[in-house]
Amino acid sequence: MKGFVDILAVTVIFTSISSQVKSDASKHIYQKGDPVPLYANWAGPYGNPSETYPYYSLPFCQPDPLKQKKQSIGEVLNGDHLASSPYKIDFRMEHELQVVCGKNLTRHEVSLFRTAIEQDYLWEIGDHVIGILAMNTHPAELADGKEVDLNFTYAIMWQETNITFDKRMDEYIDISRHLPHNIKIHHVAISNSLWTVLILFGCLVVLYVRVLRKDIYEYASDQESARDHEETGWKILHADVFRYPKYKSLFAAAIGSGTQLLILSMLILVLGLTGLFHPYDRGVYKTALIISYAITCGVAGFFAVSFYHQLEGTDWMRNVFLTGCIFGGPLFLSFCVLNAVATIYGLTVALPIGGIVVIFLLWMCLALPLLLLGAFFGKVTDWHFQAPCHTSNCPREIPALHWYRGALPQMALAGFLPFVFIFIELYDIFDAVWGYRVYNLYGILCIVVVLVIIATAFVSVGLTYFQLAAEDHQWWWRSFLCGGSTGLYIFGYCFYYYFKSQMRGFIQTSFFFGYMACICNGIFLMLGTVGFRASLLFIRYIYGSIKCD
Repeated sequence: MKGFVDILAVTVIFTSISSQVKSDASKHIYQKGDPVPLYANWAGPYGNPSETYPYYSLPFCQPDPLKQKKQSIGEVLNGDHLASSPYKIDFRMEHELQVVCGKNLTRHEVSLFRTAIEQDYLWEIGDHVIGILAMNTHPAELADGKEVDLNFTYAIMWQETNITFDKRMDEYIDISRHLPHNIKIHHVAISNSLWTVLILFGCLVVLYVRVLRKDIYEYASDQESARDHEETGWKILHADVFRYPKYKSLFAAAIGSGTQLLILSMLILVLGLTGLFHPYDRGVYKTALIISYAITCGVAGFFAVSFYHQLEGTDWMRNVFLTGCIFGGPLFLSFCVLNAVATIYGLTVALPIGGIVVIFLLWMCLALPLLLLGAFFGKVTDWHFQAPCHTSNCPREIPALHWYRGALPQMALAGFLPFVFIFIELYDIFDAVWGYRVYNLYGILCIVVVLVIIATAFVSVGLTYFQLAAEDHQWWWRSFLCGGSTGLYIFGYCFYYYFKSQMRGFIQTSFFFGYMACICNGIFLMLGTVGFRASLLFIRYIYGSIKCD
């Protein structure tokens, strides 16, 4: 079986093609002959980006002593495991082939390398490396079930370049951004989405002009004449349409958490547009996401409790607990289970005790106090629910409805159109999050997200009207579920992406579906809030335009 030295060749060239080495910590420019540190990071199957093991979990040559590099919280969250390497490198000093160490690989160690080759393992080495050139020098055969004597060798070459370290990935970013067919696909998708939004808006305008305005005019122009006619459709529900929903504490918690996630998403997109996130430094993105989520917890507490009090709720502490758990609860449970799996299998993505302590302190010292502070201001804020019609004491009986007016068919219809808007972007986003693709099209992503929000609002308003026209006044939860159903479509897309990708095995499968379930839950809450808020504005407008007792 050939290919063992292909692994070693990557190690050699990672060390050999650095053209400019600069220390960010000390701002030190290396002079000729200065020692250049080189760190080994991780190794793992190409198709399973979450399944990364420490570099020295394979029987490579190790330095004596082996030292771990001090890492930032972003590097820890990213699963980095930087350790010193045995390669001696001096800046701009070239070396011929040198022996690092000689090893007698046992049958087990040979099996480890064979598995690494069969599963297309990636190795990440280097600090301040700008370019990579791989070459095959001395192939070695690894026979299954046999011991092998090997000398690990390396050589060093230097190649001058004008590219600085912080610009080393711009070439790949520009390629992904400016490929003609790639950009054309995105532009066509946005154009189609814009036309679809305009068509939806036109349908709502026609509905208002041809139906709603006529009904509103009849009620507003002559109240006595309106009383002579039998009320039908949405008009007959004026005494029930503002009846508070069941499980109003849970409903308010969902609205509060959805509002937080909506603001959080907008904040992350704005930060992406400013160029804060570099696609090759995912630790910064994860750190910003965690800190932003902790800061916006105050938003969730305020909107949840204030809305809960508008619905005449009294147990506000229970409402705060539900607000903190409706998104954070599943995320916390998923993290605990998946981090335990990562620890058992010895993965670098397993968060160490120090990282867990930092996250816990961030929650206890920032997120929780802001959640409670927002809830307190929501409690003392004297906001009243604006209902243009009085609610009767006895709820009106809902007539028998056709099957297609049920919750599930309506959700399936409501989520499809917004999902189509974002479908084109999903593959690139998934490849960036669960693969190695460089994604930096934040401008296009921002436009797509805005279009999804607008489409969700329009579709929810239309379906809410047809629900009221069928004399069904229980629209509160329905509008939220219909708005959030796009999250279910995205979770369904996860299965398509999983089978299309090279992801396999229990570890990667559990990480992918575990965390994607949490992300889709967040999308469900966020777009569900959009659907409900749009429907509420629509209902307040049409019932505020008629004269009702």
